[in-house]
Amino acid sequence: MANLNAFDLNLLRVLDALLRERSTVKAGKRVGLSQPAVSAALARLRLSLGDELFFRSGKGFEPTQFALSLEEPLRNLLAQMEELISGPDAFDPATSDARFRISGADYFAELLMPVLTERLQAMAPSMRTHLVNMVPSQPFEALTIYDADLVLIPEMDLPDWAEWQRVHTSDFCVIARSGHQRLADAGVNPGSVIPIDLFCDISHVLFSSEGKRQAQGDVALAGIGRQRRVVMTLPVFSGVYRVVAGSDLIALLPTALARHVAPSVGLDIFLPPVNVPSVQIVMAWHRRTNADPAHKWFRQQIAEILDDLENEPEYGL
Repeated sequence: MANLNAFDLNLLRVLDALLRERSTVKAGKRVGLSQPAVSAALARLRLSLGDELFFRSGKGFEPTQFALSLEEPLRNLLAQMEELISGPDAFDPATSDARFRISGADYFAELLMPVLTERLQAMAPSMRTHLVNMVPSQPFEALTIYDADLVLIPEMDLPDWAEWQRVHTSDFCVIARSGHQRLADAGVNPGSVIPIDLFCDISHVLFSSEGKRQAQGDVALAGIGRQRRVVMTLPVFSGVYRVVAGSDLIALLPTALARHVAPSVGLDIFLPPVNVPSVQIVMAWHRRTNADPAHKWFRQQIAEILDDLENEPEYGL
């Protein structure tokens, strides 16, 4: 068992990097050490903690159960130490080289990332940002399983270790390719309500990351005893609106996204014949980063950008 008086606390940063990267080379880059220096630090960790910690598995580098048991408390401890030694004015975005991973749908690739990039280039040019798709069955698990710093998800019950903030309300409109013949023949102009019989008769494409054939619109239709014809599902919003732009299919799409892409891809925007409930989008993060100055600054930028989406001028509505 390690003696704290004799233990080099710098080794904890190496252990954290190894747990994150599963590679001595990548861990070295994370903490600014050479690969031999990381290997030497690992040898000292093994001796101090009395465990192998990592072992080779094929071409991979796998942690032992003991190492995995340290992962979460170690990250919390390092975050607390960072907060302890950083004064309230210590963070300067202009000099920060912080890296952030955001988990969210491609909706945010379209509406968040371009504006965020502009801000970071002007205010935090060395900061790095990655947007990754949500993979887990519970999206907030990306904070623990996939090492995400933030998740952007529909509002849901979250575990007690998660903090969250409402950042955007997403309502829905109907999109169709410009000059859609059946809508034109029925005298339905962009910006108006599509009659329900026509809405249910025209074939739909649906966004679903899991291939489900029902969503908010179907629940709303079922409430009045109707259903639509979903003939295709796609796991990305960009696929939905591009299919619609090149076919006679129509789709329900978040209104902010529809307004953003309609002029460039050749879409008209209409109103649905039923009230499709809005979706409240929240930004969630792990409690351990709640007071981190860089994290707080980064969250503020995202919240401001997404709030501005709701104040954009309307197109076709």
